[in-house]
Amino acid sequence: MKKYILLVAVTFASFAAKAQGGYNYNSFGFGVGASYIHPLADLKKGYSDFGYNANFTYYYNPYVPIVLEFQMGKLRGGGNSVAEDKDTRRFENNYKALILHVDYQLGDAIDYYRSGFLNLLKNFYLGIGVGAMFNNVNANRFSLIDPSYQFPGKEKTVNLIVPLRFGYEFKIFDYYGVPKFGIDIGYQHNVTFGEGLDGYEDPTSKFKNNSPDQYRQITIGFKYNFGTEHSYDKSIKGN
Repeated sequence: MKKYILLVAVTFASFAAKAQGGYNYNSFGFGVGASYIHPLADLKKGYSDFGYNANFTYYYNPYVPIVLEFQMGKLRGGGNSVAEDKDTRRFENNYKALILHVDYQLGDAIDYYRSGFLNLLKNFYLGIGVGAMFNNVNANRFSLIDPSYQFPGKEKTVNLIVPLRFGYEFKIFDYYGVPKFGIDIGYQHNVTFGEGLDGYEDPTSKFKNNSPDQYRQITIGFKYNFGTEHSYDKSIKGN
């Protein structure tokens, strides 16, 4: 009889410990997202389009996710007329990218316990990463003004990419206070190294080119967390 009483007591204590705190978090997460993207390349005129991503997260702790992201989208600029581009350059890049980035949320650094204001601030984050951008560009290769001039460049290239991130994550908790879902709203600025984004490698003596090709994103994403639970040293819910 004593064994059964002890078993019930241990089970109850374990359940109560899990339910009381909101200190636990899952090891992993899987998410999908969409973004509104715009190129900042050699061509003056750029168009806004949409991109999509899927990502896998490992949590160093609940406020420091390490994320592997696969991204795909379309980047466009220039045009076939002088009104759209003075040199009649035009590109459309149906790109893919594989990026590893780390985000740091304020909750890891501040004491937000029982503070409504700090509890709101804790989910803001900054992030940085590195990855590869696989470019697949369709571009005007000959000038429509001077058909004898061929614009140098390549259709298929791979460039190093560095994303700079800022945003906010809304954590959605389950019955036990574990952050089971996340909604992420953010801004990401991507710097690429090389000339593959727009497919043009014109000499700087002929075309102004003072900065690396870049593109920006306004993103929204949804994430589900799963896997082994670990304990954090303060309540993630903050109450």
